[in-house]
Amino acid sequence: MYHPPKKQKYMKTKIKIMHLLIAFVLVPVLMNNCTDDSYLKDGGTCDPNFDGTIMEFLQFKSPENEPNNDYFSDLIKIIRLAGMEDVIEQDNITFFAPTNWSIRNSMNFLNRIWYQQMGQDSVKSLEQVKPQVWKEFLSMYIIEGRYRLKDIPQIDTTAIAAYPGQTYISYGGVPMNAGVVYGDARGVKYVGPRQILYSYIYDITISDMKNAYIATSDIQPRNGVVHVIRLTDHDFGFDKNNFATQAIQVGIDELPQTNN
Repeated sequence: MYHPPKKQKYMKTKIKIMHLLIAFVLVPVLMNNCTDDSYLKDGGTCDPNFDGTIMEFLQFKSPENEPNNDYFSDLIKIIRLAGMEDVIEQDNITFFAPTNWSIRNSMNFLNRIWYQQMGQDSVKSLEQVKPQVWKEFLSMYIIEGRYRLKDIPQIDTTAIAAYPGQTYISYGGVPMNAGVVYGDARGVKYVGPRQILYSYIYDITISDMKNAYIATSDIQPRNGVVHVIRLTDHDFGFDKNNFATQAIQVGIDELPQTNN
């Protein structure tokens, strides 16, 4: 019978210990992830259902309910400013929800244009942007009906003719594209993790699109489906320059007066 050298036995023992340590660290982390939104990406293993409306879900993930969470407080304000509460509360929709970070990216850009190029006072409040502007751009993120990840066709931005996703008309009448990106694994195409890509069709073809990757998918409140857009690389309205231009053309209101 073959007996491995003592050094090899030592290395095997060390590897086993390392595996146990890794498992010890990962188990509580994975259990923790079931309490946040990350487990919902690509279906997840936890219950995606939310016992409430889409608006109530957004409120649940904002300081109104959880002081340490501030994902959607600006989005909630925009929904109210745009007069679209009934849509988010009652209609059967799929909502690709932008976070505070996306909204603030576009507001910061608007502020730079308004202040640096127009010589005007800083835009300090969401209320200074006209309601019709908020409604126009917010409507881009809403499509009628329920679409979970499994309901959306594949997209491959490097082979768009073969895998184009699907075009949907948003609530504002703007053509949008949704597709599921199939990742690669161990050098094999399309067998890895899947992620929704939601895009604004910038011209009449799908060859030029402004993209938003979904970080958390398939959240299912009572009146639809919510897919949360990735925090770091999306500008509200898909094109912050277009958003700023529209807001300035319609007119920026003065900062609302507060009573002392």
